[in-house]
Amino acid sequence: NVTQYLKDENAYTEKFLGTHESLQKRLFEELKSRVVEDDATVPVKKGEYEYYSRYEKGKQYRIYCRKKTSGKSSEQILLDVNQLTQGKTFCSIGVFEVSHDHKLLAYSVDLDGSEKYTLYIKNLESGELLKEKIENTSTSFVWFQDDKTFLYNVLDKNLRPFTIYRHHLGGDVSADELLYEEKSSEYFAYCYETKSEEYIILYIHGAITTECYFLDSKNASSKPKLILERKRGHDYLVEHHADDFYIRTNDIHHNFRIVKTSVSLPSKENWKEVVTPLDQGLIQEFQIFKNFFVTFERKDALTQIRIHPFGKMSYYVPLHEPVYRTSLHDNPEFDSTQLRFSFDSLITPEHVYDFNIETCEKTLKKKKEIPHFQSELYETKRIYVKSWDGLDIPIDLAFKKGLMDQAAKPPVYLYGYGSYGLSIDPYFSSNRISLLDRGFIFALAHIRGGSCKGRQWYLDGKFLKKKNTFKDFLSAAQGLVDQGYTTAGNIAIAGGSAGGMLIGACVNMKPELFKVAVAHVPFVDTLNTMLDKDLPLTQIEYDEWGNPQNKEYFDYIRSYSPYDNIEKKNYPHILAMGGLNDPRVCYWEPAKWIAKLRDYKTDKNEQLLYIKMDSGHGGASGRYELLKEIALEYTFIFKIFNISK
Repeated sequence: NVTQYLKDENAYTEKFLGTHESLQKRLFEELKSRVVEDDATVPVKKGEYEYYSRYEKGKQYRIYCRKKTSGKSSEQILLDVNQLTQGKTFCSIGVFEVSHDHKLLAYSVDLDGSEKYTLYIKNLESGELLKEKIENTSTSFVWFQDDKTFLYNVLDKNLRPFTIYRHHLGGDVSADELLYEEKSSEYFAYCYETKSEEYIILYIHGAITTECYFLDSKNASSKPKLILERKRGHDYLVEHHADDFYIRTNDIHHNFRIVKTSVSLPSKENWKEVVTPLDQGLIQEFQIFKNFFVTFERKDALTQIRIHPFGKMSYYVPLHEPVYRTSLHDNPEFDSTQLRFSFDSLITPEHVYDFNIETCEKTLKKKKEIPHFQSELYETKRIYVKSWDGLDIPIDLAFKKGLMDQAAKPPVYLYGYGSYGLSIDPYFSSNRISLLDRGFIFALAHIRGGSCKGRQWYLDGKFLKKKNTFKDFLSAAQGLVDQGYTTAGNIAIAGGSAGGMLIGACVNMKPELFKVAVAHVPFVDTLNTMLDKDLPLTQIEYDEWGNPQNKEYFDYIRSYSPYDNIEKKNYPHILAMGGLNDPRVCYWEPAKWIAKLRDYKTDKNEQLLYIKMDSGHGGASGRYELLKEIALEYTFIFKIFNISK
């Protein structure tokens, strides 16, 4: 019985950690003590309302609220997620979209982590649910301007969002109009509304290829019109301003550029360049407003916000600290002179600002409060180490001041990802303080496979160059030793999902560098998964890893797939964590990996498995339950490092 097997594995892990049970409980309380339990987000103005969410002390989930901007308005609770979870141990909100007239709320709920959502419509004036209840949806939804018609997307049997339907309120869901169906299993179908609220975009995307259509948001029966047909490798995204579409495209440069074209003539021969591509950076995102637009750019493992006022020179929002993260926030109003963004770093909690485009003044809207934390006690810095082929790999460090003055070399907690072009920014986490206070250096390695140094950094870590990702991570670990920050065998490494594959590959390649490895929902049975085209993500991921039906890719994936390269040798202590309902990395991947490691290892170290029986890819959904998972991971690490307090 597989369920019993997993429960037995969980019990074995809990027994192993039992000697440190009191530490695990203390860690949970410690992590919890840094959380403001009744915290709230900064209200976001949209029309005559300000929308926000908040927590109540002792409750696991958010409460979504709003107030009117005029007068002394009382709070209206739109959705209390805690009420949705009674009798359940998991809850994820997918869609959360208020109609243009602010009278209706569309929201969707996943109650087991499978990422299959049920869509509901709530009347915000009466508080009642309408008769609509649409099963098996994904996370895409758009209201038409009539506030009676909407689009949503549906999953196929392999959990791929492949169709987009149009529904009219009060109608029979089974009779909904099929607006778009994607035949190829290598593409997903989504929809979104432009910030101008004038058009709806059908966004059909594969791993590296896009195709977009547009509909008139004011015409609830409008039909999709093609913007540009798909061409393998062409990735583009569409927004709208006045008579033009603005398009982020990699048509002539892998770091992307921004072009504009008339709505009436969107074909490529009419494209005019607005923002040139960056040679040493990436235009990752853009937002368009009535009087300006914004590009979000990534250079040398740091992010920047660039303002482009129409008819004037562009400029960058000034930021401080040598190592930081900045992020664009929700900016729903098209006609605005304010841009909301946030700033944080490994040792600086999040600050939310409104930036005035006309005066260039920043207004602090909120500084995240972290109880029992003093930023001035810690230090952050950026170092570089050489990769195996001579490139500079950025590593961001955080540690307690005075740590490097001690005679003994401290342990390091090294984190990495390095896939899909995704970059892990040096963000603040209050949970990480539990590592720093116990003498660890936290290290974040910006390895190839991510886009931290531009698109080429990503391209050089995928397909038949995937091993660069693993070699970079090993170079990062060795570089920390060579530069005197720690010693070999005194390093804990961690990563999740494709980052879990990174962990699995690296412990196969150089296990002696590491004392502990933690792999969250690890993609470690890479070859077998990529050979199974019926799994949800396999076919869309041919453009990330290669299709193993091709012998060249089969042989290459086989040469690094963690499960397939376990050998009879010593391995570090390993903890693999997964979710029973995970549709992205199925639970059997970490289960098989740990079982085979135990069969092959020649050491007496522990290889442990812990499967959450009620969650999916993101782990626990409740904020306190998530802290318990972190406490479990840290307890495992501290036990191996002989830390009992």
